[in-house]
Amino acid sequence: MAKIKIDLHDCFNNGRKIDQALLGAMQDACKKRVKLVEIIHGRGSGQLKKRVLRFLEQPDIKALYHRVEKDTKNPGRLFVHFRH
Repeated sequence: MAKIKIDLHDCFNNGRKIDQALLGAMQDACKKRVKLVEIIHGRGSGQLKKRVLRFLEQPDIKALYHRVEKDTKNPGRLFVHFRH
């Protein structure tokens, strides 16, 4: 199964880069009809995870994907599932 993987460790303190990386991954998944996007936000204080979840809750973004799954084995990543 093909998936897109993005690591937000490099741009954790730059809000614009975070949004661009997330939007780019979502658009790529839709364009290439990929079923899974793995977002690695890291453990830390949880602020980056909250920002990612807020981004995914935007109505125009939420319309693109099917569901979000929090990884039970690794709290530092999320899976976004698509139904194409």
